Amino acid sequence: MNSSGEIRLVPLRGIPEVMPGQNLPAHLAAAIRDAGLGCRSGDVLVVTQKIVSKAEGRLVVLSSVDPSPFAVELGVRLSKDPRQMEVILQETRRIVRMDHGVMICETHHGFICANAGVDLSNAGGPGVAALLPRDPDASAATIRAGLKTHLGVAPAVVITDTWGRPWRDGIVNVAIGVAGMRPLLRYAGQQDPHGYELHASVVAVADELAAAAELAMGKLLAVPAVLVRGYDYPRGRGSGRSLLRAPRRDLFR
Repeated sequence: MNSSGEIRLVPLRGIPEVMPGQNLPAHLAAAIRDAGLGCRSGDVLVVTQKIVSKAEGRLVVLSSVDPSPFAVELGVRLSKDPRQMEVILQETRRIVRMDHGVMICETHHGFICANAGVDLSNAGGPGVAALLPRDPDASAATIRAGLKTHLGVAPAVVITDTWGRPWRDGIVNVAIGVAGMRPLLRYAGQQDPHGYELHASVVAVADELAAAAELAMGKLLAVPAVLVRGYDYPRGRGSGRSLLRAPRRDLFR
């Protein structure tokens, strides 16, 4: 790694409300141009899951959902709309925990998060639920290829969602899709300044970029994308799935 020591986070403003079927890379490219920065191959574009899901049509109108008896039961137990519970169940591979009105699920991707990532906020209107992209890595790769077409440069792309964390209060942006970079930085075999050889240090740099970008996005500022400049990220092919800990190594499963 050869970082300059200064990392810049540039919020991309003016991106219009994204509708299903729209060309998201074109909107993002226009916002980059409007920011007056251009785009460099060493940049990282961090994009919220919500606008990706909207562009891909991953939206469900709750009035169209017929909840199952189990969804109705869960709605009563958790004081939630049973139609929302049905959507969550459809996105769930395994229910991890239910308590205090919260449902922690393992999605079909392998992510473990509240409500299987199903979200009613900023979804395009009341009674509309946004789902996670079917394949966030493929979504990131599509955005990266589109930026190459529109801008002539293919920055790394990180798609994010906001999750809670065990044993820690508050929510944090994390990477769920990655293209154009390796999401993990491995220090094993390197020595610290005192000559100690590192054996197990692995930094989730894609998650750290996601969390840093959230500082420039905010929850209510209508900034769904941030351009990160100045971070010398690990080059190579990467996947958001590589951030998932294998079950055999998960001490809390």
